[in-house]
Formats: sequence, structure tokens, C-alpha cells
Amino acid sequence: MTDPKQFGNLFVVATPIGNAQDITLRAIETLRSVDAVICEERKDGSRLLKQLEIKGKPLIELNEHNESDMIQQILIDLMNGKNMALISDCGTPVFSDPGKQLLKLMAEMRIKVVPIPGASSLMAALSLCPFDMETFTFLGFLPPKTEQRSAVLQKHKISDSPIILMDTPYRLTKLLDEVSKTFGHQQQIFLALDLTLPSEATYLGTVQDVAAQVQARKAEFILILDRPQRRRF
Repeated sequence: MTDPKQFGNLFVVATPIGNAQDITLRAIETLRSVDAVICEERKDGSRLLKQLEIKGKPLIELNEHNESDMIQQILIDLMNGKNMALISDCGTPVFSDPGKQLLKLMAEMRIKVVPIPGASSLMAALSLCPFDMETFTFLGFLPPKTEQRSAVLQKHKISDSPIILMDTPYRLTKLLDEVSKTFGHQQQIFLALDLTLPSEATYLGTVQDVAAQVQARKAEFILILDRPQRRRF
């Protein structure tokens, strides 16, 4: 049986969510030292390494389309002593991003995983939100189909804690409309858009008022609902 002490390490490296200066010194050092970098998309991974002036580093794509196929080769490389870094397109990897299957198998194989913390859109939004966030419910990305999205929201129509939602930029208007229909147009929300970018903006108020201000804008976002029990129709 292979000795786990001879295995390489997988470093889960957080990268900027927008502003390139938010990369940490430890993240840069790690990306420079590993044998290969696992990324969602080669284009984004290559761009990051170029910004950091890291040349000649092998890139391995791991995303929702090929995760099952790529895991075995990655595991073999790690078991052969290679050190690898896992990054997402932006922010902290695995959290709402590919990589969960890989981490599960690594735990079973006793391969060491090392977190390199840094930028996170969720934590950035929480640091700005004025709601009582001592406890909250994170729903993340809702299913793509309207009926399934509605079913998930209905389950949390009466909740004793704030609810956090994410989605792709082009679904922002749709999600605000769904929240209004489920929780009422007077539901208090906090919306953070394009955090750390020049276009960064935050909105606080009823879902009706915020939707009117945002209109058809498309942006990366975190949406936080105040405790739904406080809603007014």
C-alpha cells in the first residue's frame, strides 16, 4: 500500500473576485511553487498566472463537464508526490464551484488538503450587510428550471434567519422577481453587485424598490433576504 507520507499536497487557493490586487502573498507563493494548477477554465487560469508573472506552469482543466473523467489522473499525480493548486475562476474554490468530488476522494485516500484563504464574495457581502447575520441560511445557486426554483423558495417562505442567494448575472432580474412573488414585494433585501470592481454597488430596501433601481442590469451578485417572517405584502 502506498504511504500517504509520500503523497503530494493539494492547495485550495482563493483568488480575487474582481480586483486583481486582492490576491494574497501566500497564494502567489503557493501558485509559484506547485507542480501544476487545476482551474475551471484554461483561459481564466492562464490569465491569472500571466498577471502574477508565473510562466511555464501546467494547467489542468476541472469543471462540471469533465470532473468525473479528470479526477483519477489528478489523484495519480498527487499520489506520485506532485503538489497541486486548485483555483476557481474567481474567489474561493469548491464553494459553489467544481471540486467537491475531488475533495471527497482525497479524504478517502488520506491525501492532505491545505486551504489558502483569501477573497470570497460571500464573506465580502456579509461584512457589508446590516441585517442580523449571526445565523443564516445559505441556498446558493437555485436550480435552473422555474418550477424547481419556486419550490426551493417556497420551502423557506417562513424562516427565522436571513437567506442568502446567488445566481448567474443574467438571472438577477428573474431572481428578484421570484423573491418578490414568494416573499412579498415589501421583503427587505440587501443586494451586492460586482464586489471589489469599479462598478461595485450595494442596495438596501424592499425587493420592489431595489428591483426598480437595478432594472435589467447584469452583474455578479450576492442577494441577502432579511428574516422572511418580517415580510409585509
